Amino acid sequence: MKPNFAKSALFLLIAQSLTACQNDGTAKQNTAANTEMATVEQVMPYSDPKNNGGWVLNTEISDEFNGDVIDQEKWFVQGANDEYYIWKGRAPSQFAPHNVILENGILKLQSQWEPDFEFANENYADGKVDAKYGQLADGSPMPITTAAIVSNKRFLNGYMEIRSKAVNAAMTSAFWAIGYQSELDIFEQIGNPKIIGDIKPDQSKSTVHDWSPPAKRPTRVFHHKENLPYRVADEFHIYAAEWGEDYLNMYLDGKLLERFTQKELGDRWVLNNPLEIWLDSEIFAWLGMPNKDELPASFEIDYMRVWQKPTPQLLDRAFFGFEGPILFQENKRPLTLVPENSQNNDYQQFWDIDTESAKFAAITTERRISGLRSLKISAAKADAAQAIVATAPKATVKLAAGDYTFSMRLWVDTTNSLKELNVTLSDELNSQFGFKLKPFNLSHIDHAHKAQWITVSQDVTLSKAVPAGAQLALIAQPKDIEKDVALVFVDDISMVAK
Repeated sequence: MKPNFAKSALFLLIAQSLTACQNDGTAKQNTAANTEMATVEQVMPYSDPKNNGGWVLNTEISDEFNGDVIDQEKWFVQGANDEYYIWKGRAPSQFAPHNVILENGILKLQSQWEPDFEFANENYADGKVDAKYGQLADGSPMPITTAAIVSNKRFLNGYMEIRSKAVNAAMTSAFWAIGYQSELDIFEQIGNPKIIGDIKPDQSKSTVHDWSPPAKRPTRVFHHKENLPYRVADEFHIYAAEWGEDYLNMYLDGKLLERFTQKELGDRWVLNNPLEIWLDSEIFAWLGMPNKDELPASFEIDYMRVWQKPTPQLLDRAFFGFEGPILFQENKRPLTLVPENSQNNDYQQFWDIDTESAKFAAITTERRISGLRSLKISAAKADAAQAIVATAPKATVKLAAGDYTFSMRLWVDTTNSLKELNVTLSDELNSQFGFKLKPFNLSHIDHAHKAQWITVSQDVTLSKAVPAGAQLALIAQPKDIEKDVALVFVDDISMVAK
């Protein structure tokens, strides 16, 4: 079994070049907040203490839980101000904000028997559950409140790590994440199930779900169950997931447990969009109900950290890879937003393809160089009467004046006769700003490079910063279809500084 580190011991280890030693306590150094954060930023993933991966701590999401109250700049607390995001919990239990407790540097997500709580007068139905909050199916009381927090920020790819101990009751403890059409359960654990089923008290379950429409169960893409030499409610351990563009590694106490790759999974690889972190406890009715006498009990978390790798890419890789929406995280997230939601709103927006253009252009899973999707342009010369345009929302290209390299990946069919593809960056309300790249000449692509993905690029000089109202557009003109058809796929649009 790997040693467990309290934060005080972990900070000391950093000063001692990360020399390993065992310390099962939970006491912490009483340091100033800025000194502590500077120290924490030096902590590396437990499986990569020398930082061979080049990780940088994402401080907007990571939390040491050292304050007196939860940081609501980082976390949405389910039920706070009577607001719930997506759901109120898995009935009969309901999330309640007073169950989110910080104590001695530990986050405690408490579950308790609370008959005086004002439960929502509604049912929750999902898969194996169809129950009313606070009640069993037969109407008898089951007044259990629990807790959940959700990160206010999302992130694309990174190393997620938690040091935790599961609740010692028939309640789940979960470290998971959701995004557009995807869900990653780093672990679901249950400390004391009343029915031995798909999660055992000495087991940790990891799963990925595909929420693309129609999003009907079963949605599971792949999963892993790890049998453990301990009960998850007895000890603190370090659980982690390393999420790359095309792979997922699962870790326990620094040891690699399982690896999944896009190459192996093909169309089942759905982890292509930014994710938000969830920490919560629920009742899984199929594993039995908790007893009144085993509550209150808590899912305890020492820290939750996310590291990422720096990238030269200046455009949102998921959006400009046609995988999902661009996120405007400075705006409030709709409380009813669900993973499969494809509606434009102030928080998320998608590529705009007007009605006429949509006859000839669409985001498709037919071909792609990465992820699941690309933009397909397919038109017969006789049918296309006006420009075929796909436009990114405003404020998705944020660039200062300077020199850049623009690139994109193309798949040009052997039958294609579209000779040019245009890229513009313009602001319809600002006549002082308009930029058109040199047309990308498709007729110069020889037969040997057709029907395969190639990279095209050109250098770009911006004399002024891109205004907030500017939009990037891909344009195919009917006059440029020389013979019969246009058939081109576009993926992975990129901009990097020179």
